[in-house]
Amino acid sequence: MAGLPPGARLRSAADFAALRHAPGRIETRHFTLRHAPATAPACRLGLAVSRRVSKHAVVRNRIKRVVRESFRSLRTRLPALDVLVIARPSAANVPNAALRADLDAAWQRLQALKPAPPPGTIAG
Repeated sequence: MAGLPPGARLRSAADFAALRHAPGRIETRHFTLRHAPATAPACRLGLAVSRRVSKHAVVRNRIKRVVRESFRSLRTRLPALDVLVIARPSAANVPNAALRADLDAAWQRLQALKPAPPPGTIAG
């Protein structure tokens, strides 16, 4: 099992802050995904699993692990977007298979998005 390369992760606080208010939004039962055109050539992932989701770090880490694994398997087929996955409190009480199914539906909706044209070009 290969990990996510550093280029596939959102790391700076500015990236997270920009995505929290991004207009692109996908709602699922257990997650909210915020997305915006990426500054990198490939899709990048950020995770927000707060203590409101669960007080237990073990539960929060399980949710993050499921999201990362799901993203890793589809990352090359997603358009060049920065994606912030925000977990909802309901995610703490469901099995991994239900979380994966929820994420698969979200990734399919992201795949359907057309990539933004490169900056400096005129869309016709």
